[in-house]
Amino acid sequence: MTQDIAISSASDLPAAGSTTASRKVFIKTYGCQMNVYDSGRMTDALAAEGYVATEEMEEADLVLLNTCHIREKAAEKVYSALGRLRETKKARAAEGREFMIGVAGCVAQAEGEEISRREPAVDVVIGPQTYHRLPQALKRARTGERVVDTEYALEDKFEHLPDPKKAKAGPRNVTAFLTVQEGCDKFCTFCVVPYTRGSEVSRPLAQIVGEAEKLVATGVRELTLLGQNVNAWHGVDAAGQELGLGDLLYRLAEIPGLARLRYTTSHPRDMDDRLIEAHRDLRMLMPYLHLPVQSGSDRILKAMNRRHKAAEYIALIERIRAARPDIALSGDFIVGFPGETDEDFEATLELVRKIGYAQAYSFKYSTRPGTPGADLPDQVPEDVKTERLARLQELLLQQQHEFARSLIGETIDLLLEKPGRLPGQLIGRSPWLQSVNVDAKSSQIGDIINVRITAAGPNSLFAEVAES
Repeated sequence: MTQDIAISSASDLPAAGSTTASRKVFIKTYGCQMNVYDSGRMTDALAAEGYVATEEMEEADLVLLNTCHIREKAAEKVYSALGRLRETKKARAAEGREFMIGVAGCVAQAEGEEISRREPAVDVVIGPQTYHRLPQALKRARTGERVVDTEYALEDKFEHLPDPKKAKAGPRNVTAFLTVQEGCDKFCTFCVVPYTRGSEVSRPLAQIVGEAEKLVATGVRELTLLGQNVNAWHGVDAAGQELGLGDLLYRLAEIPGLARLRYTTSHPRDMDDRLIEAHRDLRMLMPYLHLPVQSGSDRILKAMNRRHKAAEYIALIERIRAARPDIALSGDFIVGFPGETDEDFEATLELVRKIGYAQAYSFKYSTRPGTPGADLPDQVPEDVKTERLARLQELLLQQQHEFARSLIGETIDLLLEKPGRLPGQLIGRSPWLQSVNVDAKSSQIGDIINVRITAAGPNSLFAEVAES
């Protein structure tokens, strides 16, 4: 799942005994949850060097743009931001103050030397597989070297990163992301991930469990496992037995203090029996599944190289729902893929009607340079894509609202995550990932309480504490 978001990375870590304790870093994060996780790990790596994270870019000595290449004109947005940062760097230089600029993430991987050539103010360009080298790259940059490190690392970056501390116990850190898999071997013709994140790589079981245990020890109660193709995760146990994501979920469910598990993003071809069994057996595995289909037309699915048919996807959903009847579905859709006809688009609408989604992400197709889709004939006119997207989103929004309204009167478990806007109000996430507002003066962040849903708004639910 990819969303257009931009957040600043912050930490309550003290400096780690370094001479650079006064330096502050601001990280602006674009894109998916994996970038959010990566920004947190870069913050951890820099904290070990004495950097303190800040939410105010104006007070930072180092600004990192952690970029996403999944949407159209992603690189242009980065260059626009770099232009503004260049002026800040000039002003700081006139004051005799250090101000360093770094570009990380998928645009860094894709553009590499071009970023350094077009924007000389950039000190460091570093890819998603090499950000564990960031402290060393900054040291090199301070000697005057312009560092571009986008080669795929031979070493395991996770072994070189310090223990995660971003999720230190606190009012907003009862949930955490945990990357278990990176890269993709599916080569969908619209997607840049295999070119920017590389081929599929799974983290070892012991490494994942160790990081999960440390996160739980800091107060985390809910973990979301991340991967570009997370259900392709595979590993081996101590006995050398082959494991899949379902097995990993069963193992993580044994960690004392961990209350909830989620994972994203999945591919239909990797939803195996063991993973479906985990949805059946593990109550702590939340009944919410993001499973992109992209199109309801077999002809377009073949052109996308999705390697499944619409009927196969529908049958898979039926199996999952049979195992976990309360599961809610989320998906991704692309409209206007090259060659998409009115009939192809109607097939997508029909699939959406058959499945019924609690939430979904839908986009107009945009060409990604270097992908096979960029060279396909029969590109769909922009006005046609716009009209189709509006129709699809109207249907998806209707289904989202219907699902939310269906919960009114239901009693659910709610993990409280942060304060609300009103005195005594707290906000949590439902098992189906919706934001829920509740007046819970006697509870605190990190509690899981029973609430009764009383109303459904456009983007959130409202609840009252249920009588025990």
